[in-house]
Amino acid sequence: MKDRLLLMLFGLIGRLPLGVSRVLGTLMGYLVWIGQGRAVRITRRNIQLCFPELNPDEQKQLVRESLLETARTAAEAPAIWRNSWDWLRQRILAVEGEELLRQRLAQGKGLLVLAPHHGNWEVVAPYLASVAPLTAMYQPLKSAALDQLVLSGRSKLDITMAPTNRRGVMMLFKTLQQGKIVGILPDQVPDKDAAGGVAPFFGQPALTVGLIHGLIQKTGCGLVSVVALRVPGGFKVQVLDVDERIHSEDQTQSLTGLNASVEACVRLAPAQYQWEYKRFRRLPEPHVNPYVTGSSKRRPGK
Repeated sequence: MKDRLLLMLFGLIGRLPLGVSRVLGTLMGYLVWIGQGRAVRITRRNIQLCFPELNPDEQKQLVRESLLETARTAAEAPAIWRNSWDWLRQRILAVEGEELLRQRLAQGKGLLVLAPHHGNWEVVAPYLASVAPLTAMYQPLKSAALDQLVLSGRSKLDITMAPTNRRGVMMLFKTLQQGKIVGILPDQVPDKDAAGGVAPFFGQPALTVGLIHGLIQKTGCGLVSVVALRVPGGFKVQVLDVDERIHSEDQTQSLTGLNASVEACVRLAPAQYQWEYKRFRRLPEPHVNPYVTGSSKRRPGK
């Protein structure tokens, strides 16, 4: 019953004009801000860690704006999943840096696109698929009904969804070897037993996924970062070059370049990054967990 109600709600929201969805998202964001719950606490802590140069009032403003932007992203998603590429294309008001994307793709070694949780990342995959066939990794949701909704919405055009397992990783390698596009969210915290390492992100140690380093080293693929920022009336897609260190054979240097590339995206519009995520959790010893206090501070973050 809960899943059916959620599907009905998403269906209704998906039929709203984009501007109305954003108003709804703004209202949702204010409710989260007023509630001062978990999302507010995590966002506040991340802002304190990553923007120590801001005074308390500036940090508070950025926390509030981040919550509003994240809620707007959530409210926009059902319409993006439901509607066609033609509908979305009309709402992409500008694209900057596409020539770099096409140049890297034309090299014939495949293109690996870093698409962090910034702006509305649901816009990025359809945009990339309009350029060339795309394979993107996908983490299934716990709810089967919602999982099917999201999966069907993300599988439009020439988009192939790869599961987050060995078979999915092999799909990514094959896609790059065929000279096509692979899209990865580069700022998720990997499981403890997954390949990766600790590298700085906004000056803070962060457990960072190692898959991207492996893909680069084994395929010699091209790389860019792509974000879709929210602007009045629609979205602005921006293609950015990556930090050169990401190409290093040394994994620590490569992960440092990876996080620096994500940071460059975030600094375009800091409020539109998903600061509600515990980016600095699961750190190994001797690093401390910044989301807990007191005697429990050295326990791994969840």
